[in-house]
Amino acid sequence: MAVLKHIANKNADYGEAQRYLIFQYDKDTSKPTLDENGELIPRKEYIMDGINCDPFTFDMECRELNALYHKNESYDDVKSHHYIISFDPKDVTENGLTGEQAQQIGLEYARKNFPGHQALVCTHMDGHNESGNIHVHIVINSLRKYDIERQDFMERACDSRAGYKHHVSKDYLTHLKQSLMDICHREHLHQVDLLAPAEKKITDREYRAKQRGQKKLDGRNRQIIADGLTPRKTVFQTQKEFLRNAIEEAAASSCSLEEYQKLLLEKYSIRLKTSRGRFSYLHPKRSKYITERMLGTHYGADYLLKLFEENAIKREDKKRLNAPEEYDTEVKPSTNRDSTPEQEEPMAILFVKSDLRLVTDLQTCVKAQQSAAYANKVKLSNLKEMAKTVAYIQEHGYDTRDSLEDSFSEIKSHASGSRKDLKSVEDKLRKVNEQIHYTGQYLANKSVYQQFCKAKNKGQFRKEHTTEIALYEAARKFLKGQSTDGRLPSMKLLKAEKDNLLRQKKEIQKTYHYYRDYQKELTTVCSNVDMILGRPHNKQTEKEKNADIS
Repeated sequence: MAVLKHIANKNADYGEAQRYLIFQYDKDTSKPTLDENGELIPRKEYIMDGINCDPFTFDMECRELNALYHKNESYDDVKSHHYIISFDPKDVTENGLTGEQAQQIGLEYARKNFPGHQALVCTHMDGHNESGNIHVHIVINSLRKYDIERQDFMERACDSRAGYKHHVSKDYLTHLKQSLMDICHREHLHQVDLLAPAEKKITDREYRAKQRGQKKLDGRNRQIIADGLTPRKTVFQTQKEFLRNAIEEAAASSCSLEEYQKLLLEKYSIRLKTSRGRFSYLHPKRSKYITERMLGTHYGADYLLKLFEENAIKREDKKRLNAPEEYDTEVKPSTNRDSTPEQEEPMAILFVKSDLRLVTDLQTCVKAQQSAAYANKVKLSNLKEMAKTVAYIQEHGYDTRDSLEDSFSEIKSHASGSRKDLKSVEDKLRKVNEQIHYTGQYLANKSVYQQFCKAKNKGQFRKEHTTEIALYEAARKFLKGQSTDGRLPSMKLLKAEKDNLLRQKKEIQKTYHYYRDYQKELTTVCSNVDMILGRPHNKQTEKEKNADIS
């Protein structure tokens, strides 16, 4: 996996580039490493060649060329361009890449893409930070030395003439990346698509910031350990890395943009905004948003929205698979229909919601009486619903109309009971929320009230803090009225009780919705059976239906 890096250098000291390639440098300070005598330490392994110059007089020849054409004399002029080709460490073990082969690739690449320029080509075999990956440095003078034949990748007429500077554009960098990929494919080396945006984009600046942060953290941790304590944090995270980890965790469990946005905010305090179809994220410690482009393609709108759709499909499939496990799959036999509801588990009756609909009464349907075509359509629909109803009662073992009515009464009783339980829990939850509100109000203004008690001029102090004192006294009065022993409640206990009530509410809601839907379905079945048997069926008003369910 060869990657290409470009650095534009304004340093007029060309010798600095030579020294960096030949001698050891400290990776943190970017300064040369000296031995005990204060001398520069040569690198252990390197191969260096020059193109259109002698590698050891590169600096002098560049200055002479600049003086000849009166170029690169200003402070802001780019004096040289530094290209780095880094190969995958696996190329050494799996593909037999050597330093000599990498040097030849670098020379070929430089002659092909930087013709006419003075260039240093140097291969290091140790890798950055002792990583072991072979990499090639190509340093060229920004001023072209020789006239050359015009190439297809050259954008300007002067790009082939001596005395003109190296021109770097977006299209040219694309050409350089494509050229490198072609060489790596030819040499059967590991290679990724350099032209495609990175799934996880980590810039050199972010990489070095992480290295510096980790070094500082390690220093602090050593001091903490020396003091006999255990450090809480051992791995440094950049802000972008924090965002990536949070996005990956939140996206893995989200099925919609709203759910994803809510999870990021509640769990990680990360704000998400969408602009022109792209996501931007606000780190909790920043005031400026970080765009999806700065993080990588796997953190953008296109990728994440597709992921949400896949997660939604998986969640639905999982629900369908687990639906039978949520309830007892054994249907109660008809002989046990007379058992009391109190002896049964609330969810012990299997109920799978069907698509049954009410059979339409043609005698009361005004539209059917006005249109013969519509009446025929209703008749066909009624026949289908009647057939479904007959299949339903056979499947569920309802032998008589009375057995169906008994089952309906039983389910109705369960629905009514679960609704009462739900209302009871909601009332308790409302009271606990009220206590939490007043407890927070009490604690927030307690310090002001204590100052009021100690104040010499209480009248003046009360005038200045009327609102805080009034809130404190109102909260204290309410809490004492709610307390049986005169003691104020603990906020921790109140929140624990609230969490417990919320869990109870969720479970009871699940039970209530189950029996409510079951009751509605049996109401439809009873009505359809009465229509089939030609028996009158009393239609319930909306008020009566609500009364039944509640």
